[in-house]
Amino acid sequence: MTNLSFKKTYRFAVKSSLYITLFSTSLVGALLFAFFIFSWQFCLLFALIILIFSFFVIQYRVEHFIYRRVKKIYDDVSLLDSTTLRSQPITTDMATLTQEVKKFATDKKLEIETLKVREEYRREFLGNVSHELKTPLFTVQGYLSTLLDGAMSDKNLRKKYLERAEKGVERLIYIVEDLDMISKLEMGDLNLEYSSFNIIELIQNVFDLLEMQADKKNIILMFDRRYSKPIYVNADKEKIEQVVTNLTMNSIKYGKENGTTEVSVDDLIDNKIIVRVQDNGEGIEKQYIPRLFERFFRVDKSGSRTEGGSGLGLSIVKHIIEGHEEKIFIKSEFGKGSEFSFTLEKSK
Repeated sequence: MTNLSFKKTYRFAVKSSLYITLFSTSLVGALLFAFFIFSWQFCLLFALIILIFSFFVIQYRVEHFIYRRVKKIYDDVSLLDSTTLRSQPITTDMATLTQEVKKFATDKKLEIETLKVREEYRREFLGNVSHELKTPLFTVQGYLSTLLDGAMSDKNLRKKYLERAEKGVERLIYIVEDLDMISKLEMGDLNLEYSSFNIIELIQNVFDLLEMQADKKNIILMFDRRYSKPIYVNADKEKIEQVVTNLTMNSIKYGKENGTTEVSVDDLIDNKIIVRVQDNGEGIEKQYIPRLFERFFRVDKSGSRTEGGSGLGLSIVKHIIEGHEEKIFIKSEFGKGSEFSFTLEKSK
């Protein structure tokens, strides 16, 4: 918590002391003149004593008076732990004091708003985790219950239900593994193993791996042009392959039938390249773009779940790229398609 930084001023105490001193000295001088022998040395000494005494009394009393009042305000509105005030002098400059109180009120309001946003995010995240895990769990439970209720005797039905239950278990494992990975990524436990590799070859391997999934929607996986020479980058090959896989799978999942997923690799600056994964699918509405990298966030809360996946793919991508101290970008136009791009360091 930020400590108070008050401007300490003695103006109030000095002025008040001068008024008291002038009045007291004038009164004593008048009395001496009226009843005794007037002595200016005595009046000067008296004035000095009164000035010093009244200055310290007023300064001390006013500081403690303001401290008690301000502390009570802080305690009443729960803006600040009262111990924060103890190590700092309390100013008698009311303009500075007012400014500091307003500053603390603004800071605390922002802090409260941030906590509310985090709490809402936590609640939404827990709800999403629950939903993602419940679906495959209930699927597995349903098939196993049906088998136990008598379908076990039917050999064909038994095999079909066991295969479907196995798929449900595989989806559970997939979600749990992604959750475990993203937890490690968020804790900084990334353990990158840098090496030099050909990014063009890696992208082609991902195309080969996902070719069958793309064929189901008749989506063509392609480069933007023919790359006759290899392009070597310095990164964790396994992690970057996961990034390209997740982005390509995402483009297939949300791409339109008979569409394309196009990948390009271009020079950005002398020691950087940029990899772009572009599709001509449904695109993303502008208001959803800032939340795309949140865990389990889906633009289509219902339909997208039928496509499978853990809902953590883009979040994992973001953490991996940022773990490499690189940047990831997104451009999307609703109804026309999306482009995800990320930077990588060239091999020397």
